[in-house]
Amino acid sequence: MPQTTSSLLSLLLPFSFFSSFFFLFFFFSLTSSVSLDPGISVNIGTWFTTTTAAATASSSASSTTTATTSEYTALQAWKSAITEDPSGILSSWVGPNLCSYRGIFCSAPPPDGGTTAATDTVVSAIDLNHANLKGSLVSVLSSLTHLSILHLNSNRFSGAVPDSFSDLHYLTELDLSNNLFSGTFPAAALLIPNLLYLDLRFNSFSGELPDDVFEKPLDAIFLNDNRFQGRIPASLWASTASVITLANNHFSGDIPPTFGSYMINYSGVRELLLLNNDLTGCIPDAVGFLGAIQVLDLSFNSLSGHVPSSVSCLADIEVLNLAHNQLSGDLPELVCGLKELLNLTVSFNFFSGLSAGCNRLQFSRGVGFEFAGNCIAGKDFQRPPLQCSEIPGAGLSCLGMPAAAAEAAACGRFLGQGSIGFSLNLSALIPQLP
Repeated sequence: MPQTTSSLLSLLLPFSFFSSFFFLFFFFSLTSSVSLDPGISVNIGTWFTTTTAAATASSSASSTTTATTSEYTALQAWKSAITEDPSGILSSWVGPNLCSYRGIFCSAPPPDGGTTAATDTVVSAIDLNHANLKGSLVSVLSSLTHLSILHLNSNRFSGAVPDSFSDLHYLTELDLSNNLFSGTFPAAALLIPNLLYLDLRFNSFSGELPDDVFEKPLDAIFLNDNRFQGRIPASLWASTASVITLANNHFSGDIPPTFGSYMINYSGVRELLLLNNDLTGCIPDAVGFLGAIQVLDLSFNSLSGHVPSSVSCLADIEVLNLAHNQLSGDLPELVCGLKELLNLTVSFNFFSGLSAGCNRLQFSRGVGFEFAGNCIAGKDFQRPPLQCSEIPGAGLSCLGMPAAAAEAAACGRFLGQGSIGFSLNLSALIPQLP
């Protein structure tokens, strides 16, 4: 995998900073509602962080702290399904005081939580990251009806995600990364109404992705390092997530070109990682409509054709990695002239020339620029002439957006300013195929 920036690599690590950050943020700081969509909000912090003392009561609660019988039954059933516990974490899972169990966090219930007494506490978070537990998830965990956070990364859980997880109506974060889960994409996760953070990295999930995964209003989608295959759903461009990682899978076919009914959400994705799949065809004009994107990695695929002119509209892009594809033509000025660019990698393609701006990029602005393994005359470390005589995909015709439409639509006139969301149906601007 090519080295770009520590920010990019951190997205692919199983020991996720994002997971820890989300947990601390929600557990200690969130005191207002979380917006899921215009006009829709979930009041997480108003009950989950009533006081710091309540939040930290998980490991030191007094013996009078209780939880519901159904929660006790659920945790004991799960304990029985865990076959290896090398650190002895579950040795504390004894008796009715669930809030003293290691990895279990309690709080007062939400106002509409349905409890019978104001003094009741509920299990509101589970954090067993890096516990090295071996076992499976059990359906009865859905009895933890007030659970807001479930972090299980870096264990040895296997099997499937129970369908009953769709009943976890308060769940906002689901982190199952770096385990041994298998089967198709867990459809139950998409039925959790308030889910914002989904992390399934480093497992053995397989099959095709459902369209719903990008239609659900999530803020982060981590699916890299699994065995997913088939085409990336066209709904990719409708996602509200700020981070989407699909790297190191077996996705094939074209990157969705956005023709049809799907709209692009301009205020959404900031980091999109599609590296190391089996993607073919052209880089679609749609990438130029990702107005907030900062990291775009399409490396280690079989993409061909030219770089689309719409890339010039990526005003905030910092890392652009197109290495190890079959792209050709001159590397245009519009790419090398991106003002916020910190790292540009186009190594091991079939580019035949550099624009004047790209030549200057080597010596100015401190931008990391890697272009070895191409067909650029007069440059060191290029392909042998024989390899450059037959460029893969040289005859590929990429339907491109007309330059005037690209400039007007993607570069500010229709995008609006700031973080205001705006959507545009590209099929209205791009001539349709006969």
